[in-house]
Amino acid sequence: MYIDLKNVTKKLKGSVVLDDINLHFEGGKVYGLKGKNGSGKTMLMRAICGLIKTKGTIDINGKILGKDMSFPESIGALIENPAFIASYTGKKNLSVLASIQKKIGEEQICEAIRDVGLEPDDKRTYRKYSLGMKQRLGIAAAIMENPDIIILDEPINALDESGALQVREILKKHKERGAIIILACHDTEELEYLSDEIINIYEGKITSKVS
Repeated sequence: MYIDLKNVTKKLKGSVVLDDINLHFEGGKVYGLKGKNGSGKTMLMRAICGLIKTKGTIDINGKILGKDMSFPESIGALIENPAFIASYTGKKNLSVLASIQKKIGEEQICEAIRDVGLEPDDKRTYRKYSLGMKQRLGIAAAIMENPDIIILDEPINALDESGALQVREILKKHKERGAIIILACHDTEELEYLSDEIINIYEGKITSKVS
């Protein structure tokens, strides 16, 4: 499993937000995106997810994003704030998402919910969730189908220490099965702990890569 970005560029309202990005990602590794707010981290994640159109090429296992496919065939993502149906329970929300591709059943949904420290049988609706619970459910949605690519933007946001430890275990589990994991985190120490390689971004440019 690999992702190759070649000369990926994006402009918004005349400003360059991704500037000639060339990167290689491979399965079984965690990649940390490091940079200030507005540096291009989230935009890069959106590009890999197929959520924005860019110049250049994004090659995912031999298929070109935007040409051979509109979106990556196997991806789970949490970018910015998770959004779910307020009147549904966590489990029902994930069941609705899972019904789109029909890759998994109730057992895998419940496993993902437990992995993030929630209870599948919790009858509370999403509107009654705390910020931390909402974050946990967003991570569960990203991992539940065991995708080849996992993208997490600020995964430990609003989580307590136990939640951060669960995120570590989740990343370890999915890294070991060969997923490509790309994440951004404002906590530099945590980002460096979680990542096999740090990619520094400044004003839409890759300034350095550190393994």
